[in-house]
Amino acid sequence: MRVYIPATVPMLRTFVDSGELTPIGGTAFALTPALRESYAAGDTEELEYAAMLDAARASLRLLAGDEKAEPRRAVLAVDMDDVTLRPDLDFSVVKVSGSVTLKAVASVHLDTSEAEEDVRAAAEVVDAADLGDPDAEFALGSAEDHELAWYAPQELAFVLELL
Repeated sequence: MRVYIPATVPMLRTFVDSGELTPIGGTAFALTPALRESYAAGDTEELEYAAMLDAARASLRLLAGDEKAEPRRAVLAVDMDDVTLRPDLDFSVVKVSGSVTLKAVASVHLDTSEAEEDVRAAAEVVDAADLGDPDAEFALGSAEDHELAWYAPQELAFVLELL
């Protein structure tokens, strides 16, 4: 199953250095049956994109707890077999066990520098947005208007050097 693991730039740097990454709390996102049922229409690619956006929002939560991290959402797309569905948490949430190696990564998704200001603002208010604060929702929407750039796994070390 293709899963989307939220991360931060420091987590990606550690991943490149150590060769493995353990998702925080084992949390990842995927195209689950519950996510498919929650949409009236959409093909597999569109629904996987929705799961990736859920992971990108989770990346904002990780950024909110790390003031030193570069304000860029990061998501790893990984193919994994040991996945537990968690529809009680949200439609796309899954739990994974163990760590991920670079070999298992299908792609890396990362904000560009143009998104930094909006991502920083959104990370500060992501919880308020979840509680319905309209100003926070606007800030979150501004960050989510930025498309994540796609990178092949072998490009990750070079991309991180350029940050």
